[in-house]
Amino acid sequence: MLKFDRNKPFNQLSLLPPADNKIFTKEILLKLAEANRSLGKLDGISQKLPNPLMLVNTISLQEAKSSSEIENIFTTDDELYKAISTTDTKISPAAKEVLRYREALWQGINDIENKNKFNRDLVIKVFQKIKDTSTGIRSPQSNVRIIKGGQSLTSGEVVYTPPKGESIIEKLLDNFIEFINDDNKFPVDPLLKMAISHYQLEAIHPFSDGNGRAGRILNILILIQKGLLKYPILYLSKYIINNKDSYYYYLNAVSSRNDWKNWLLFILNAVKETADHTIFKIEEITQQFQDTRKYVEKKFPKIDFSIMEAIFTQPYIKAIHIVGDKIKSRNTARKYLDQLCDIQVLELKHIGNENVYINNDLVRILES
Repeated sequence: MLKFDRNKPFNQLSLLPPADNKIFTKEILLKLAEANRSLGKLDGISQKLPNPLMLVNTISLQEAKSSSEIENIFTTDDELYKAISTTDTKISPAAKEVLRYREALWQGINDIENKNKFNRDLVIKVFQKIKDTSTGIRSPQSNVRIIKGGQSLTSGEVVYTPPKGESIIEKLLDNFIEFINDDNKFPVDPLLKMAISHYQLEAIHPFSDGNGRAGRILNILILIQKGLLKYPILYLSKYIINNKDSYYYYLNAVSSRNDWKNWLLFILNAVKETADHTIFKIEEITQQFQDTRKYVEKKFPKIDFSIMEAIFTQPYIKAIHIVGDKIKSRNTARKYLDQLCDIQVLELKHIGNENVYINNDLVRILES
């Protein structure tokens, strides 16, 4: 049992991995099998989509919004869709933070796809993009503490004080990165490795802010690096929002009581339920896409198929977004989009000096 005092820096945080008897219990292994089955099914379905970007773009934006809400950064779907589809500069600070999260996610994905391994630079770059900062690992004199929020009688109390000291944090980070990368030295199932790593980064708390969001981005990067997912379409933030008290309780239970079992069961259940929910969303979006395509082809048999994919790639689009190899000019694109408005497939909205076309069916599915 680790000696734990929430008011003192947790410099005795153990290196990874945890002891085998803490992570290889019968209950954990049974839940691990369930989670892997659901994740495998999700990965298989995603690779059969005619255009996976239809799903990747929309779901990653919802993840950015949900992950930011965990940190009490709130914005509306409408504001986000406007922000990514227009040049309007009147965006709230909250919306900007959400969009930076999505940029950090894609930056991390590109780095993993190019290098196929984690390093300290990758972790720091994700944090810097999230917070729009040039700073890195928190300096040793910073007295960082995790304070309980909310309106209860215990609000404002210290719940955790992360390790302090440059050499301590660097040692823990190097071990964290080696644990993720080296599957020969640390032969742990990738899903367990993701769950263990997520706790460890939150416990190290290497940055002054943005640790939770950085950790949630690293979750998806681990799944991609380990080959569990081809596309970044599994995000746990919505599940965490719905079970926020349990999330923080089980995180703290690892630190205070070395209770890995309940933390791992929580994350594995999050993976299973989120994968199952995402499969349902894929099926819903795919069915709506097919129904919309059939309806449009009856009304406009000569319409270019690429426009159908485009309007399901993101909920709000402009004519310029669909100009490409097949649709050469903005005027042609606008003509097609106006035709879709005429039959109520799209809705035209004027935002400032710009015309934006909204796929309300896609918005409905994403927000449900």
